[in-house]
Amino acid sequence: MPTIVQKFGGTSVADPQRIMRCAARVVEARNAGNRVVVVVSAMGHTTDQLIGLAEQISGTPSPREMDMLMATGEQISVALMAMALHTLGCDAVSLTGAQAGIDTDAAHGKARISQIDRKQLQRILDSGAVPVVCGFQGISPNGDITTLGRGGSDTTAVALAAALDVAADGGICEIFTDVDGVYTADPRLVPNASKLRHISYEEMLELASMGAAVMHPRAVLFGEKFSVPIHVRHSQKPDLGTLIVPEEQIMEDIVVVGCALKQDLGRISLKALPRTPGIQAQIFEPISTANISVDDIVQTEFGDTTTIAFTVEHGDIADVKSICQALIGQLGRGDIDVEVGLAKISAVGTGMKSHSGVASRMFRALGEAGIAIHNITTSEIKISCIVDRQHGERGLQLVHDSFGLSAGDSASSSMQSTGRGRR
Repeated sequence: MPTIVQKFGGTSVADPQRIMRCAARVVEARNAGNRVVVVVSAMGHTTDQLIGLAEQISGTPSPREMDMLMATGEQISVALMAMALHTLGCDAVSLTGAQAGIDTDAAHGKARISQIDRKQLQRILDSGAVPVVCGFQGISPNGDITTLGRGGSDTTAVALAAALDVAADGGICEIFTDVDGVYTADPRLVPNASKLRHISYEEMLELASMGAAVMHPRAVLFGEKFSVPIHVRHSQKPDLGTLIVPEEQIMEDIVVVGCALKQDLGRISLKALPRTPGIQAQIFEPISTANISVDDIVQTEFGDTTTIAFTVEHGDIADVKSICQALIGQLGRGDIDVEVGLAKISAVGTGMKSHSGVASRMFRALGEAGIAIHNITTSEIKISCIVDRQHGERGLQLVHDSFGLSAGDSASSSMQSTGRGRR
């Protein structure tokens, strides 16, 4: 019997009516002969409300206590979802992350899953019931509740699917959200974006890392590592969405599959540092230990000094600045410069491996519109440009259209004919 993990995001369970509709989808999947595990996020804007409560109490709340507070949002959701399933005649058991066997490290607010003990989930499934698991949370080695940070519920769902080895018996991980699939660009920013039927893990990982909000990179990494098929679907519509699967040969025929925009970036420039071996490790190891992701890194050398600049999300600037100030204090030299108000536009596609001219087309689209590029980074399947934030959305539209990704154009029609075209 196949096992399906179904994850419902915050907007999908924002009120009792939506919870009941999501519960009906669970029952439908179960009646189709599947064993079902459900993962839910906190309802609607609950997380923002909890953060607001904390801010009214303290300007610098303890990370441990913030995790204790944040975890309550998902506990409300799982209890209500289990009640909804009971109402529909389906046996269900709600579980916190700890009860579901999700072990993490001790990095409060940005914890990473270390292992999952699936015995409790297996016992509930074997009894014929549906486990309803809190997304976004786990338990640290010392028994504290932890939260997984952004995209935590997606990560929980895919990690549970991996732990249960759903692919072995034809199962899947379904990510239900408020969009009906993965598009060539965020349709809220690019109205003529096309929905994709399939996308590779590698492409989805790059798009997610570059700002595509439909899936979090950590969740995609879990899927790729453990070969978990992921289906991104709309929670309130019956339509099929987008499948995230291993790369197929046909995928390389499409040069660019999508574009993404990451807004609200800041650039940290560490200047006049000593030009010594290991200086990079001294900078980035403590940043990594703090579970902070760094985007573009540029190093420039002048005589016996070096300047290292890198971008991070605005929300991480304060922590990174503190780490870098401590390092400069240890070194006894160096300066910090912080620049805010940047954005990153990226074009992604496995076809870049075998096609030329992608970069020049992107640069021309931005240049002809008078949009200055501050920095460029590339990988085998990605090209990214840092621009002023005020030009981000317009630049995304221009780059998207320059690659013929708009709904109804020739490139989109080609995607449809190869199984890639029109969350």
